Amino acid sequence: MQQHGEKRTLEVDAILVAAGRVPNVEDLGLEAAGVKFDAKAGVEVTDRLQTSGGRIFAAGDVCSRFKFTHAADAYARIAVQNAIFYGLAKASALVIPWCTYTDPEIAHVGLSERDAAALGIPIQTFVQEFRHVDRAILDGDAEGFVKIHVHARTDKIAGATIVGPHAGIMIGTVTLAMTGKLGLKTLSKTIVPYPTHGEALKKVGDAYNKTRLTPIVQWLFDAWFRWTG
Repeated sequence: MQQHGEKRTLEVDAILVAAGRVPNVEDLGLEAAGVKFDAKAGVEVTDRLQTSGGRIFAAGDVCSRFKFTHAADAYARIAVQNAIFYGLAKASALVIPWCTYTDPEIAHVGLSERDAAALGIPIQTFVQEFRHVDRAILDGDAEGFVKIHVHARTDKIAGATIVGPHAGIMIGTVTLAMTGKLGLKTLSKTIVPYPTHGEALKKVGDAYNKTRLTPIVQWLFDAWFRWTG
C-alpha cells in the first residue's frame, strides 16, 4: 500500500461490494390490507411472523434482517406452521448461521465478541488455528481459525466464527450444537474421522475441558494417583 499525502493507494486482486437489498413491497396493496411496512425495512411482523393485517403472515428477505436463502426457508416454515396450523413458533428461536464464500471462507453463527460486550453478556473464547490441524497442514491450506464463544463459567455456546477451508460446512456442526443446546463438552466427546478439518472443533472442546482442571481438581487427581500408585 502506497500513501501520497492524504491519498492512499491499495493494490488488491478483487473488490467485494455489498450493495444491500431493498424489499419489494410496491404495488402489493399492503395499505388496503392493513399491513404496516417500511420502504427500506420491509414488512413489519411479530416474532411469529404475523403482520398487522391479522391472518396475513410474511417470510423471507421482506421481513428479516437475515438476507439469506436458508434464512428465508426457515422463516417460511414458521409462517406456514403459524398461519395454517395456528402454531406458536418464534423466529427469535432460530439459530441462523451465514457464510461469505471468499477464499478463505468466513462463517459465523450467534454472538460475536462485540455483540456480547454490547449486551453485557460475559463470555469465554476458545480459538483453534488450522495450522495445528493435520488435515489443513496436509492440504497445504492451513490459514484461518475456529473461534467459539461460550457463556462464562459454562460450556454453552454463545457464538462462533470460522475462517478457513470448508468454513461454511463446519459452521453447520456448531449451529446444530447450539440448536440442540449442546456445549463444548459434547464437541470434545464427538468422534470425527481423521484426518478432517472437523478435528478443529474437537480441539476447541478439548481446550475447554482443560479449563475445568482447576488447582483443587488437579490436587485431587494428584492425591488419587499417589494413593493408587
